[in-house]
Amino acid sequence: MGAFEYTAMDQAGKQAKGILEGDTPKHIRQLLRDRKLLPINITEVAQKEARRQRSFSFRKGMTSDELALITRQLASLSQSGIPLEEALLAVSQQNDNQRTKSILLGVRTKVMEGYTLADGLSDFPQAFPELYRATIAAGEQSGHLDAVLERLADYTESRQELKQNITNAMVYPAALIVMAILIISFMLATVVPKIVGVFQSTQAQLPSLTRNLIATSEFLLNYWLILIIATSIIGYGLWRLLQLNGPRFAYHRFLLKLPIIGRLSRGTNAARFTRTLSILAGSGVPILEALNISAEVIENLTMRNAVIEVATRVREGESISKSLAVSKLFPPMIIHLIASGEAAGRLEEMLGRAAVVQEREVNGIIATLLGILQPLVIVIMGGIVLTIVLAILLPIFEINSLIR
Repeated sequence: MGAFEYTAMDQAGKQAKGILEGDTPKHIRQLLRDRKLLPINITEVAQKEARRQRSFSFRKGMTSDELALITRQLASLSQSGIPLEEALLAVSQQNDNQRTKSILLGVRTKVMEGYTLADGLSDFPQAFPELYRATIAAGEQSGHLDAVLERLADYTESRQELKQNITNAMVYPAALIVMAILIISFMLATVVPKIVGVFQSTQAQLPSLTRNLIATSEFLLNYWLILIIATSIIGYGLWRLLQLNGPRFAYHRFLLKLPIIGRLSRGTNAARFTRTLSILAGSGVPILEALNISAEVIENLTMRNAVIEVATRVREGESISKSLAVSKLFPPMIIHLIASGEAAGRLEEMLGRAAVVQEREVNGIIATLLGILQPLVIVIMGGIVLTIVLAILLPIFEINSLIR
């Protein structure tokens, strides 16, 4: 039995869409006719998802919110003793997103055919990352899938929380910067020309600040479209350049050298690495495979390459802590905690503690940045507005000389 997406027409001529489970497309058509619906298009979920992932799409997988919610629901149902196929059906029925529902039913189809849950997830690699699939596979092999699902649910929720904290911290400064740019552009394009234009009729020499303001205003009025197009082209060019391995690697290495941004990038990637390695090690994934998978969740290429080198050194018999220390990219606190975990045989626990320490530090850095950025933007905006006001007032102060 498989999951099929259908498009049909009812007796009133209205189009209906949905998902049904059946043995074949012919079976689905019969089910639709029994419901007095005229089948128009029927597509198997797995095939449609495969085509979607091969084609261009802005959204090929699930959001982190959806993945965290699904994992928590599966963990709760699995611990309640509900069979896996029934749990997948229940979670799909509770989900309002049509795309997510179809993916879950596609996974359920594979499970009902006798495949493992990890095999079912592998049909949808864009929705379920390698870390997720490897952890599920380890849980099934060890016979502790319910415990592994609970651990995965904690991991996805904590990762989502960290991502949400960073996003929330950047919303207000970003909105403030955008509003400042819009207000200043509006003043330069509309208000300033009308006020300063009064003084241009005089033959007297205007103050340099006023002349510069007039020139800036005229430039924005005459070349605003060219400015937008040029900015877009430069932005797109930089984005394309950073897709190349060489420039991207150099950019990531440069980020790590910046005073505050580097510390934030280092802390965020270190927290993600230790949290991932902790859950993989605790789920029974071999340590070399766990290191390679953990490297993939690190966004900074410099740190990712360092972890790949760590895996090579560990394969040769060196400890994880010493291998990480060689790179000099990871915080000393993490290295010390990992060394303690290796010595005491409590690596999983110490990796979890290291992740907690780094996440707290990242939250502290974000709070500090937010505390600096907000007043800084306000001061800069105030300075620009003050400059505009002075440029308008200076000719007024010199009105007598201008009249003469």
